Amino acid sequence: MAEQKATNVTWQDGQISREDRYQILRQKGVTIWFTGLSGSGKSTIAVALEQALFDIGKLSYRLDGDNVRLGINKNLGFSEQDRKENIRRIGEIAKLFGDAGTIALSSFISPYKADRDEVRELHEAADLEFVEVFVDCSLAVAEERDPKGLYKKARAGLIKNFTGIDDPYEAPAKPEIHLRTDEMTLEQEVSIVVDYLIDNGIIMRSYYTRADDQAGGTTAAVL
Repeated sequence: MAEQKATNVTWQDGQISREDRYQILRQKGVTIWFTGLSGSGKSTIAVALEQALFDIGKLSYRLDGDNVRLGINKNLGFSEQDRKENIRRIGEIAKLFGDAGTIALSSFISPYKADRDEVRELHEAADLEFVEVFVDCSLAVAEERDPKGLYKKARAGLIKNFTGIDDPYEAPAKPEIHLRTDEMTLEQEVSIVVDYLIDNGIIMRSYYTRADDQAGGTTAAVL
C-alpha cells in the first residue's frame, strides 16, 4: 500500500450514506476490472458493456487506460514503478465511483498481480464489490490484431517495457470472470458479464430500456 505522507488529515463523513445513493440510482456501485494484454479486447468489451448497461437503465463509467494517461496520469510513463502508481491511482478513483453508486468499468493491462491484488484489497476494506475480469487471448492473436500498431513498434525496438514482449504479464489465477476473446463473440462476452452482475445481486435486469423511453412508454424501475 502507498505510504500516507500528508499529516493532520481526517476523513470527513457526510449526511448522505452509500445506501442512500444506491437507492436513488437503483443499483449498487461496483468496479469491474478488465485486465489482459494490449489488443485482447478490454476496451472493446467495456464500450459494449457500457451501452448494454445504459440500455437497461444502469449508470456506468469507463476508466480507460489511454484516456486516464491523457489526464490524471499524464505525468506517468511505463516503468514498473510508474505502472504501479498508475494502477494505484485508478484503484482509488474506481473506489470513489463505487461509493457513489456507479458501475466503474476499468480497462487496464495491469500486468502485475500484486498491483491488482492491492486494488482488490482497497475495495474489500471499503466493503465495495470488485470483479476481476481476465480478458484472455493468445499473444499471437493480440499481436495479429495490434489495433494501435504497438506490437509492431515493440518488435522493432521502438517501444521498451512492452507487456508480452519484453515485460511480463502475470495472468489472474482466480478471476471472477474469464473471457476467451479469441474464442467468444463480443455479444457472448458482454452477456457473461451482465449475467454475473445479475446472478450476484449487483444489478437486476430492468424492464426499462432506451426503446421504451424513445417510444414514450413508462415501465417499472428496479434496483
